[in-house]
Amino acid sequence: MQNITVQLSIPIPEDHVIISKIEFEEFKQMELAGVYWSMQDLERRLNKGQAWIKDNILFQPRFKKLLDVQNGGFVFYPKARGQNWSFQAGRMAEFLDKRFGDIFKY
Repeated sequence: MQNITVQLSIPIPEDHVIISKIEFEEFKQMELAGVYWSMQDLERRLNKGQAWIKDNILFQPRFKKLLDVQNGGFVFYPKARGQNWSFQAGRMAEFLDKRFGDIFKY
C-alpha cells in the first residue's frame, strides 16, 4: 500500500474555531446547565399546548415516576394553585430526546 502526503492550507475565518465533536457536545450540555424552564418554555420547545403536555407526558404514569422531583426526578409538580411548574432544562431536554418515540406514538 502506498501513502501520499499532501500539505493543505485551508483558511479559517477569524470568527470561527475548530473543536472536537466531544467538546461541542459538552458545550451544548453546558448551555442548559443551571437553566430552568417554565411550562411556557416547554410549550415552545415541544410546539404543543399545556393540556397536551400534561396528558401525554407529565401525568403519564410511565413517565411521572421518572420526572417527579419527589422521586429524584427533574420536574417540580405544583402542589397548590398558583405554584408554577419548573423543569431542569438539561435533564428535560435529554429526556425528551431519548423518549421522543414513546411520547409521540399515538
